[in-house]
Amino acid sequence: MAEPLKNSFGADVPRTIARMIAAVFPRFDQKAFVRSSLEGYDALDLMPRGWKIAHQLRRSLPEDYEKAIEILLASLDRKPERTVAQGMGGFLLLPHVFFVAEYGLEHFETSMRAQYVLTQRFTAEFSIRRYLERHPAATLARLMEWSADPSEDVRRLVSEGTRPRLPWASRLRAFQADPRPVLALLERLKDDPSLYVRRSVANNLNDIGKDHPAVLVETARRWIVDATDERRWIIRHALRSAVKRGDSGALGLLGFGEAARVSVEKVRIAPKRPTIGSSVAIACEIANRAPVVQRLLVDLRVHYVKANGVQRPKVFKLKQVELAPREAVPVRKTLSLAQLTTRRHYPGRHAVEVVINGQAHPLGTFELTDR
Repeated sequence: MAEPLKNSFGADVPRTIARMIAAVFPRFDQKAFVRSSLEGYDALDLMPRGWKIAHQLRRSLPEDYEKAIEILLASLDRKPERTVAQGMGGFLLLPHVFFVAEYGLEHFETSMRAQYVLTQRFTAEFSIRRYLERHPAATLARLMEWSADPSEDVRRLVSEGTRPRLPWASRLRAFQADPRPVLALLERLKDDPSLYVRRSVANNLNDIGKDHPAVLVETARRWIVDATDERRWIIRHALRSAVKRGDSGALGLLGFGEAARVSVEKVRIAPKRPTIGSSVAIACEIANRAPVVQRLLVDLRVHYVKANGVQRPKVFKLKQVELAPREAVPVRKTLSLAQLTTRRHYPGRHAVEVVINGQAHPLGTFELTDR
């Protein structure tokens, strides 16, 4: 099983933060800060650990927020003495971002400056959301300015921080209801020179499409006119969830809108009764039954059994093919049934389908057992 992320954000994190702050603020009580931060620390997951350290920073730094921020920002120039949170990179600064999110809302300009600095060291995507909720007009105006900033980290914050469904963060309900303010920002970034930014733009559009599928398709249709290869990549990536849902508009934009005239043959699911922790191989052959060449987008949909016995589908990308008349192509996927932190497996009958241009073709089932 994969190592939990919180294990990479261990007791060395508050200790290192304490040393960095003490180097610029000698009155900082390192021992008390570390002791308080580590009380109950082991039982917490990653994000709660970051919040706990942020709360301890509030208790340990000057009560005046403006002074506290100056100290925190000054401490960023102090290099950690050793590798901290290995594999987590800038997550060392997660508590700093939470500090700004929790305690800086009444200090708009100071907090904007802090987030401008922090996002170039780590990311301010978790804190900027609080400002979008408390100061929507002012924050959107600042993000519009930052959309032309020389730093790709700052430009990425414009997109990533406004994602309606950002992972690990609360949803931005106002933008879920009305994504137009976000789309205005994305228009500024759709041809950004940085792949780092363009990937965020695609993920933001993908988020918007989950609440407003028609808006996603309409935006993609506009953007695809005279699009560069880079912008076409954004469009394809932004449409990925819509394609998995079989959205006809998204499929049509990508050239897979025509219903496929095919047959699905030579189906094999083995073993039929795999055990949790093993794997199952799924294979079939897709044959073109039309008198013309067909473009096919082929996915695999597995209906996983959840803890409550209800099935929930997950789609796996397989391939895109062009098939000549009477031509056939084999497809195959081996599914790991190992227990992961991101996916738990439960006993029961799992249905399997191959999805071709958005149309599902049942392949059969396998019975997952726990022994």
